[in-house]
Amino acid sequence: MRNLYYQLFVIIITFSFLSCRPEDRHLSAISTSQHAIDSTLQAEDSVEAFLAPYRRHVNEVLDKPLAYAPITLSKTDGKRNTSIGNLMADIVLLAADSVSHLQNGPTVDMALLNHGGIRAVISQGPVSARTAYEVMPFENTIALVRLRGREIREMVRFLVDANRAHPIAGIRIRLDADGRLESVHVGEEPLDENREYWVATSNYLVSGGDNMRFFGDALEIRDTGYRIRNAMIDYFTTADTLRATVDDRFTQQLP
Repeated sequence: MRNLYYQLFVIIITFSFLSCRPEDRHLSAISTSQHAIDSTLQAEDSVEAFLAPYRRHVNEVLDKPLAYAPITLSKTDGKRNTSIGNLMADIVLLAADSVSHLQNGPTVDMALLNHGGIRAVISQGPVSARTAYEVMPFENTIALVRLRGREIREMVRFLVDANRAHPIAGIRIRLDADGRLESVHVGEEPLDENREYWVATSNYLVSGGDNMRFFGDALEIRDTGYRIRNAMIDYFTTADTLRATVDDRFTQQLP
């Protein structure tokens, strides 16, 4: 009798399992359609109402004045260096050195950015977080690169030959009237090809962006994870007034 009950139990469980199996399905057709996203689309009132407070809060944060620019800072107001380029390079050098010290790292000697990475002017007047997003819309982070003096010399040759004023800080370059290299100083000391230097730059340039291939010979690379844009916003928060001009960090003698 017990065996009969056992057999009935097995049969019931088997039929239950088979009845619960999903039906086999086969793809029979695929259809597609295109929907243009343009000015003819009407905003959905319920979605707009939901997003409105968030949009208002974001705009308030982005547009809150953090500093003041007495003059418009541009990347076209100088031949070998520019006002906004000098400001950007100074900010990156300052931020990189501060982060390095917090991490018990080395002193950062200089900074190098690229002219093309600056995407807007800083207009005269209030400066906000939105300003930083306009000038630096990329997610580039500050990288620290250890280079030998001979790679710094190669970097200087690149800057001399460039048709753009790539932003620099912590290094001073002098050309004679014919455009030949006359002197290079890192800080207050002449460039020494037998020593090593730490350069603050962007992770984009470290990877060879803008043809800066001399970074390929780096002895060491440390990505701080600190976005250049965030460094700008932090600087704006503490600076009060942005004072940057075309100066003597990269000059050529007049004929």
